Amino acid sequence: MNKNNLIYSHQDETKRSIELIIEDLVDKPGALLPILHEIQNQLGYVPESATPTIATRLNLSRAEVHGVISFYHHFSSKPRGKHIIEICRAESCQSVGGRDLEQYAKDQLKLDWYETSKDGQFTLEPVYCLGNCACSPAVRVGKQILGRVDTQRFDQLLADLKRTQITTEEEAES
Repeated sequence: MNKNNLIYSHQDETKRSIELIIEDLVDKPGALLPILHEIQNQLGYVPESATPTIATRLNLSRAEVHGVISFYHHFSSKPRGKHIIEICRAESCQSVGGRDLEQYAKDQLKLDWYETSKDGQFTLEPVYCLGNCACSPAVRVGKQILGRVDTQRFDQLLADLKRTQITTEEEAES
């Protein structure tokens, strides 16, 4: 199979996944948010190509659907990394080195907010309170919240995440 066929195959698969999600949730009251959440959960983002399909099925305008996607920071219209690293920007975290940690993370990952690494492994995002103020500064990766994150602990986090990727790739090859 050539590269173009793989691209079309992936696009068709993505489109079909979106259609199945919509079909499953279209009759739910207030279906737009559940549909967007499920697409985000399954694909890791809400493709811009999904907007017209969602709008048509829910009898909404494209602008209404796009407005909801762009309003909520949880939704992304671009693919995000395998590991989403969220750094708390609330006052408590800022007061104990959060800004320095933000800059350090950006420098180490060579990313700015909402950017994804070229290898698709990391996306860096700000978050405005993780509820871990007693252990500031805080970072969340997936469902794990880490407290008292300094540059050394951030380096260890990255090393652990990279090691997890290597282990996963080795297991896939087995």
